[in-house]
Amino acid sequence: MELRKSKIKHNTVFIMNFYDKFLFAQTRMRSLLLTLTLLSTLTFAQKRGVLIGTVKDRNTQEFLPGVSISADSTTGTLTDENGSYRLELPVGSYNITAKLIGYKTQTKADVVITSGNTLSLNFELEDIGQTTNEVVVESNFFQQPIESPNSLRTLSYQEIRNNPGGNFDVSKVVQSLPGVGGSIGFRNDIIVRGGAPNENVFYLDGIEIPNINHFATQGSGGGPVGILNVSFIEDVSMSTSAFSARYDNALSSVLQFKQKNGSNERTQGNLRLSATEFAGTVEGYLGRSRKTTYLFSIRRSYLQFLFRIIELPFLPDYWDNQFKIHRQINKNNEVYVIGIGALDDFRLNIPKSASLEQQRILNGIPIFKQYSYTRGIAWKRLVRNGYMQLAISRNVLQNFAEKYDDNDNSNPAKKRFKFTSREAENKIRWEMNKYVQKWKFSYGAMTQYVTYKMDTYNRIRQELRDDNNNLIQPAIVINYQTDVSFFKFGAFGQISRSFMGERLRTSLGLRTDINTFTETGMNPLQTLSPRFAIAYSFTDKWAINASAGRYYKTPFYTVLGFKDNNGNYVNKNVRYIQSDHLVAGVEYIPAKATRITVEGFYKWYDNYPVSNRDSISLANLGGDFGILGNEDITDVGRGRSYGVEFLFQQKFTKNFYGILAYTLFWSEFTGFDRSKYIPSAWDNRHLLAFTGGYKFKRNWELGVKYRLLGGTPYTPYDTLASRLNYATTGQGVLDYRNFNTLRLQPFQSLDVRLDKKWNFNKWTLDIFIDIVNLLDSPNWGPANYTFKIDNQGPDIYDTTDGNALNLDGSNAKPTYVESRSSSRLPSVGFIIEF
Repeated sequence: MELRKSKIKHNTVFIMNFYDKFLFAQTRMRSLLLTLTLLSTLTFAQKRGVLIGTVKDRNTQEFLPGVSISADSTTGTLTDENGSYRLELPVGSYNITAKLIGYKTQTKADVVITSGNTLSLNFELEDIGQTTNEVVVESNFFQQPIESPNSLRTLSYQEIRNNPGGNFDVSKVVQSLPGVGGSIGFRNDIIVRGGAPNENVFYLDGIEIPNINHFATQGSGGGPVGILNVSFIEDVSMSTSAFSARYDNALSSVLQFKQKNGSNERTQGNLRLSATEFAGTVEGYLGRSRKTTYLFSIRRSYLQFLFRIIELPFLPDYWDNQFKIHRQINKNNEVYVIGIGALDDFRLNIPKSASLEQQRILNGIPIFKQYSYTRGIAWKRLVRNGYMQLAISRNVLQNFAEKYDDNDNSNPAKKRFKFTSREAENKIRWEMNKYVQKWKFSYGAMTQYVTYKMDTYNRIRQELRDDNNNLIQPAIVINYQTDVSFFKFGAFGQISRSFMGERLRTSLGLRTDINTFTETGMNPLQTLSPRFAIAYSFTDKWAINASAGRYYKTPFYTVLGFKDNNGNYVNKNVRYIQSDHLVAGVEYIPAKATRITVEGFYKWYDNYPVSNRDSISLANLGGDFGILGNEDITDVGRGRSYGVEFLFQQKFTKNFYGILAYTLFWSEFTGFDRSKYIPSAWDNRHLLAFTGGYKFKRNWELGVKYRLLGGTPYTPYDTLASRLNYATTGQGVLDYRNFNTLRLQPFQSLDVRLDKKWNFNKWTLDIFIDIVNLLDSPNWGPANYTFKIDNQGPDIYDTTDGNALNLDGSNAKPTYVESRSSSRLPSVGFIIEF
């Protein structure tokens, strides 16, 4: 459908045009709270908080007794026979270090101790293969797993929580990392090294979660608001290449979200009010043994209430929930159950007298409902020299959307499009991990049962005839039902080893995947995906690394399930999308808490689906609302993305922390002409980001984030086709003959956040001011094609002859609405821990 064909700025920049009004109202509603906060001069006696956790062997997952746990190399304790520790500290920020003879020392930065919640912090130490009493290996803050020696970044809970302008949304926070771009404004698509949003995969405690956003684009991976509650997160790891062979379907990145376990000390929780939502979290333990812990949260948006008050033409509404139950059966066995779900509703709010911009919005956007969830259970069992893990999960994404001409759903003849869809995956994943005499082995298999149902009607073009009944334009209508079910299977193996006293690290992996639906899907040789990584440390400060790999992704379910109007599956011959990566880099660590890296990367794509209707690669789509891939395609597209990244990272030291990242890259894809590469929709060329903060006395903290994104390409409108079709589609028609020949202006944004924390007896109050786009920088999007309106006339449109608008737009007055937003967005929120 044309709705999903427009780039993100075509259809979403309107939200930024209204968002400043909403936040102005929000700020006034909370002005009293802000005033009281800034004028408060109360002081309190020094309070104390509690830090608990466990320490395990990274390779075998065995609990480690006798590990020294220290805060800023002073106050400390030892882990007990169960690998557990408890440390009571004055409230404040610390770097916590775990140290044991025969293991690499590990330090976690900026651990914030409060009086409100007992904080859980776990360690996994790496065995160096020696056990003599003399061997204690000091290491820096940046430890890379042997399978992924490059292109891996890790963010802590605190870095996510206090990110300026991030609104507690992980997807927005990772956009500060090198090679990671994204949409500007209302959406939070993750664009990694020039790849599309659907090329990323997400794992929560080892269980795959296909969808981490509200109002998600089906067939893609983005949306405007994240689902994950950061109160659950212990840390986030993002790999942009050198993926472990255990992960399937990743072409651009793997994001691993590691959740903490619930507190086994006491029942506790927090309440959070931010710019768009209110959230509550509770955690604790069950039973006298305290071996079973739980986490549960629920979150509710309040945008719909404010938008109604200030008469915006749309009302977004969402709920979500998240939980985790963990049971430590004994030293060798543990089981946990996780769940996450979302309920979304996007409605219209038609004003009495609409402006030209409001009318354009109402003409183009549909009503939309979405329901999604993931539930999973995992069992981890320790075996000799290693451990095995079995995970069973189910995820569902269900959509409903419809649009009628003039928003009149009482007249079936005015139906523009309507679809309902439901996709579900039932997964079993098993893996074994062994560590024997410095050799690390991993192998496993997975199976999935997939069901996909779709009932769709889409009037892409209306039949048009002139006064003499001559055909001007034939109708293009998609109308079908599909019900697909099939199996997917995969297997992998990986072997890693260090040599030369840990200076040389190597890893080799192999994976293959098959499916029972596509014509060539059962041939495992077609998806053999080898990968190799190597790193060499010249000194404790300097290292070089390189990796190469081939990765495959199953085509989108919307592509596989598409039927023509005769009921035929026309895309069964589609192949897995292929991407080959080559990465090399250098790393310099001048101090334990400081890291500088430079990496060069090259990605080749093949077998990418190309639209038979529009002749463009689907790699350019997915950054807008709606549905992606619901059409006839041919898998002949190629692509390439290449560039260089620079990273400077300073972990929490002397009250300062920060990340500076710059990426220069090119992203290009072909259509049917496999030799003609065209800049993709994600081809920013330049990505510059700085995120940092400073902690002052009396629990004041200032955070700053600056982002500069080069202008992205965009496609002009076909003025003739737009005039003919606007009355029946509600938007202009893009001229794909000149695809991505124009480019937007660059965008920059400065976000600032100020936090003040009070620690009371057994509870904590954190009040923050978050200002997005402090410099009020303009964000330009492509101008939107529309018809002039006349609210005083017999029809909403202003016509050349004074009559009602002709179906072919021949008496319309075409115009363009400027897409420019420059809203400075202040908000106030609070976090209460109890």
